[in-house]
Amino acid sequence: MDTPAVLIHGARQSGKTTLAKHIGASLGYRYVSFDDPSNVEFAESDPLGFVRTLPPRTILDEVQRVPGLFTSLKLVIDEDRQPGRFLMTGSANVMLVPRLADSLAGRIEILQLQPLSQAELVGTQPTLIDDAFAATLVPLRGAEPTLSLAKRIVAGGYPVPHTMKSAAQRRWYANHARTIAERDVKDLARIRALDSLPRLLEYASAHTSGLVNFTSVAEVLGLSRPTAQDYVTLLEHVFVLNTLRPWSRNATSRMVKAPKLHIGDTGLAAGLLGLDATALADDRPLYGRFAETFVLQELRRLASGAEERTSFSHFRDRDDYEVDIVLERGPHRIVGIEVKTAASVTGKDFRGLRKLREIAGDSFKAGVVLYDGTTGYRHDESLWALPISVLWEAST
Repeated sequence: MDTPAVLIHGARQSGKTTLAKHIGASLGYRYVSFDDPSNVEFAESDPLGFVRTLPPRTILDEVQRVPGLFTSLKLVIDEDRQPGRFLMTGSANVMLVPRLADSLAGRIEILQLQPLSQAELVGTQPTLIDDAFAATLVPLRGAEPTLSLAKRIVAGGYPVPHTMKSAAQRRWYANHARTIAERDVKDLARIRALDSLPRLLEYASAHTSGLVNFTSVAEVLGLSRPTAQDYVTLLEHVFVLNTLRPWSRNATSRMVKAPKLHIGDTGLAAGLLGLDATALADDRPLYGRFAETFVLQELRRLASGAEERTSFSHFRDRDDYEVDIVLERGPHRIVGIEVKTAASVTGKDFRGLRKLREIAGDSFKAGVVLYDGTTGYRHDESLWALPISVLWEAST
C-alpha cells in the first residue's frame, strides 16, 4: 500500500470484509465495523475524537455508513502520512459524493472488488482480453454444453450462493436485494419510495442488456422520469446496476446514443425472477439477454486484474448495425465482442463487427463472436468465433 488510505469498495457480499481481514491479519491491523451501532454513534457524535482513538493501522469496515468521518480522516492523515494507515471497505461508491472525494484527494487509493469471475471459481487465468488486443487469438475446443452454461449464469459470482442449492440461492438473492435497498441505498440518500428499489431491480433483471428507457422505467414504478433516473444512478452507486455508454467515433446522427442497462450480476437477476438453469435455457430471448450481461460482467472481472485499463461501451447505429460490447485500451486499440446463444455461427453474425471495423480503421484489433458452441475458429483476418467458455477455459 503506497497511500495513507486504501478503499476497497464493491457490492455487498462480494468479499470485501474477508479480503480486508485477510490482508490485515498478517500486518497487525485492528478491525472496526460500522455495522456496530456503538461505533456509528461515536463516530457521528465526535468524528475527530473517534479517529484519534484508532491505532496506526486500522480496518474501517462499511465506511459509507459514516460519511462525516472523511474530513477527520483527512486531518489525521495529514499529521502522519505513513502508507497504509487506514484500510477501508464500502458497499457504496462514496467517492462519487464530491465533498467526500475532495476530502481524501491525493491520500487514497481506490480498488473495486467485483463478485467472483468464472475463472476464479475454477482456478484458471484466461488471456482472452490480452490476446484480442494483441491479435493473437487461438481456437478453443471441448467447451461446455448449453445447460452447464445456464447453470453458471444463474449461479452468478457472489461467493455465498455457491455453497447453496439452487432454491436456496434464489432465496438468498431475493433477501440480498432487500438488504441493498434497506441499508446500502439509505447510506447514500434518503428516499421515500424504498419499496420501488427491489421492483426496479426486478425490471432491470427482466430487461438486462437493453437500451435504457427511463420513461418506461418511470411508468412501471409509478415515479417521475427524473426520479426513476436518480434511482438507477443510486443502484449504480451500490454496484448492482451498470449503464454501458454508447461507443462512437466522429459521431454522426446515425449513431444511437442511448446507454444500455445491465444488472450487476446474473445470479442476482435470476434470483429476483425465480429462474433456475432449465427455465432460463428454455426462454431463448431472456437467455440471450442474460448471456450478454454475463459476458460483460465476466469481461469486467477479468479486466479488473489487468495492468492496463480497459474501458467498456456498446455500438449501435440507426441502420441496425450493433456490437454488444466494445473494449478499448487507449485511444487507438479497439476490440468488439458480440454474444450469441446459438450453437453455431453464420456470416451474418459478424455484420456489426464488420461495420465497427470499417469505422474504427487501424484501431480495430479483433472482433469476436462468443457463442454457445464448442469450437473456436478464425472467420477472417481479424474476426473470430469462440465458445463463451473461453472466458474461463485455457486456450488449446
